[in-house]
Amino acid sequence: MKLEEEIKQKKFFSEYQKLAVNIFFTHSWLVSLQRKLFDKNNITLAQYNILRILRGQKQNPVSVSLLKDRMIDKMCDVSRLIERLRTKGLVKRYACSEDRRKTNIIITKKGLLLLEKLDIKEKQFLNNLKTINKTEAKTLNTLLDKLRG
Repeated sequence: MKLEEEIKQKKFFSEYQKLAVNIFFTHSWLVSLQRKLFDKNNITLAQYNILRILRGQKQNPVSVSLLKDRMIDKMCDVSRLIERLRTKGLVKRYACSEDRRKTNIIITKKGLLLLEKLDIKEKQFLNNLKTINKTEAKTLNTLLDKLRG
């Protein structure tokens, strides 16, 4: 459905304003689809992002600052998110032996098992994007990268 129909707005100041609104609207649409997936598993999108980063580290401990740097949402309170994941048994947190001021984080077996379960759901989620073909997806990725400079 066209953006104008979705938000019931006929005019925009410019194509650039429409682009910005379209990106925000599409982001909200994607987040709502993902939220359905994560709510059923008692996890937030930001927590999922942290778990995926940790899984990608192949059981090597990482610092809070590395997680902050790699997060999609840079506004998240990573320390609070890690603590919530720790209380769920999905990550372990411990002091770095070289620098006691630094904290290391590693994903647990329980966290890896949850990600395996969510991987299946993620594939189902990605089916929502198949209204565009691979070539269009590649073009859109290129354009979005270009937009961010």
